Amino acid sequence: MPRNCPVCGEKIKGRSDKRFCSPTCKSSFHYDRRLENENLYHQVDRQLKLNRKILKSINRKGYSTVNKKDLKEEGFNPNFFTHYWKNKQEDVYLFVYEYGFLDLSKKSNKAKYLVVTWQEYMGK
Repeated sequence: MPRNCPVCGEKIKGRSDKRFCSPTCKSSFHYDRRLENENLYHQVDRQLKLNRKILKSINRKGYSTVNKKDLKEEGFNPNFFTHYWKNKQEDVYLFVYEYGFLDLSKKSNKAKYLVVTWQEYMGK
């Protein structure tokens, strides 16, 4: 059964387990795949940096409340965060580097986030 190269479509000659028609096609395939993976990395990194920038601009005093709608309009995406912290009341703060946010809608039915800055006691 003749097989074709996934890169250029040429017929593959040689061993039965050979996947590409030439070293050039093999290299091209793996190069493109690496770029796709790096592209995902750059997208995640870009969103994390944007989230941090937005939280930093809102949280000048170390503790503030903001409407979810306002954050999302600026490009904030709450699905991108670096780590989390849980307090004694079992509230889970999601952090983007040193800036954290807590979804207040679960407690008060208001579409708001509480924005905080990382404190030393949170690391214990």
